[in-house]
Amino acid sequence: MQKKLNFKHVLTQKSVYIAALSACLIAVAAFAVLSLLITRDSRKNNEEFARKTFVRKYETLEKEFRNIEDYQYLLRALIQKDGLKNYKDYSSVLNDLNKKRDLLTDSWYYYYNGTYGTSESSNPLSEVITNKDKAGRYVRIRNSGPGHFRDFLITRNDSIYWVSYDSIARANNKMLYYGSSVSLDDLHQYFINVDKTPNNYAYVFTKEGICITHPEKKYLGKNIFEFTNIKPEDTLCSRTGVGYTERNTNSEYLNVEVTRFIKPLRTDNFEGYAVVNSVNFLIDESVNKTRTYTIYIFLAALFLIVTVFILFQRLANVAYREKEKIQAEKNLLLIENEKMHKAEVINQLQQLKNNINPHFLFNSLNSLYMLIGINKDNAQKFTMNLSRIYRYLIVPPKENIVPVAQEISFIEKYMELLKSRFDEELHFQLIINDQESLEKRIPYLSLQIVTENAIKHNVATIDQPLEITITADAHGITVRNTLQPKTEPVQGEKFGIAYLNQVYAYFKHNPLHISVDGEYFVCFLPLMK
Repeated sequence: MQKKLNFKHVLTQKSVYIAALSACLIAVAAFAVLSLLITRDSRKNNEEFARKTFVRKYETLEKEFRNIEDYQYLLRALIQKDGLKNYKDYSSVLNDLNKKRDLLTDSWYYYYNGTYGTSESSNPLSEVITNKDKAGRYVRIRNSGPGHFRDFLITRNDSIYWVSYDSIARANNKMLYYGSSVSLDDLHQYFINVDKTPNNYAYVFTKEGICITHPEKKYLGKNIFEFTNIKPEDTLCSRTGVGYTERNTNSEYLNVEVTRFIKPLRTDNFEGYAVVNSVNFLIDESVNKTRTYTIYIFLAALFLIVTVFILFQRLANVAYREKEKIQAEKNLLLIENEKMHKAEVINQLQQLKNNINPHFLFNSLNSLYMLIGINKDNAQKFTMNLSRIYRYLIVPPKENIVPVAQEISFIEKYMELLKSRFDEELHFQLIINDQESLEKRIPYLSLQIVTENAIKHNVATIDQPLEITITADAHGITVRNTLQPKTEPVQGEKFGIAYLNQVYAYFKHNPLHISVDGEYFVCFLPLMK
């Protein structure tokens, strides 16, 4: 039988001193090599970091400019679709959507009726189109892109706005100007919020040199070649081979040395350049400080190494036992904390679920009340369907998730219930693209919640029926309904959406996704295994 090695007897006093001396010699050699490599590696890492942050910052700027451009195309498509019919509604709806998505672009219109000499506008900035002389400082932005929007900068109340517009003419001297505007102050602050990369700042200027974003407000609308040392040849990026120019210079904003990157920024409706200034680290000072710290670390390491090796024999066993004790207590606390957290989350989910059932019953009884006065036969049929459906609600699942097949069966019965109230006003379609998806799971009552939300917030008439399509795919269930919102806002508690979000969060799964796709409102429910 092999004899167990006693570590306490292996580390004799002599071996401790030899190990300590060897460790000191290795530390001296390591710190000497490290000191020689510091300068070269620091410069190399700084340059590489600056290039990576430049690429990330530029991609962010380009993406946001294209988002603004997509908004302009959407506005044009809506206006040209109906001419002068619904331009007010389109402008209002787009502004509401922008507020919800935290976008800055503000839609406006200016309508002029030449027959009666009257005009109507939704924003004071729109009057600039026909009265440029009295509008304030006006700077036109030229571009030759395929977007064909007209752009200019206008100063109003010490703020500069970027205005982009188009027009559509009709008979009888009727003219509609429509477009968007954004404050340059808000635009730059928005860029800061979407990309908070440290040690750099960015700004954008047009091909004529007009600055439209800058951290220093006084430079907005100014010529970039007047307050910086940028030269026209710095914008000749095609000659560099990498698509941008790079050089060290002094920042006009921070008054420190920076690495300046300039790259063309072009979209269908904008031609200009993006500038990213990355602050250079002071290499020499950093190296000197590092060397000083290295000496301190070296002396401290010598002391610690010798001390640790001398005390190791005496403290090894004690430290090991203490560590085991502390770890055991820590594990116990973590287990208790996890149990408390899980119990709290389950309790919150149960409270939300308890709100769903009474909420569903209340809406169903309200529908029954209205149906009794309209069609008693349908009211009786409605009552029988309601009794069958409510069996599904009597004993809800403990884990708040159920098989997809079970939810599909329930929603089919639920839609039959709604058919008793809505006949030709409601069109329902169920599509199963992946049979295996029926074996996966989704939150309890999720399809009913989303379907009820569609009926609650949209108009459903014989002339304008509400179409609801439920599609089951491999990764999720998509509920799509025609977007025809009611004119008056719908008041009510949001138990359903809160319940679904809580279930997905509890199971650490991707949350449901809500979006607008053209004329449809889309809700995507991810599947869980």
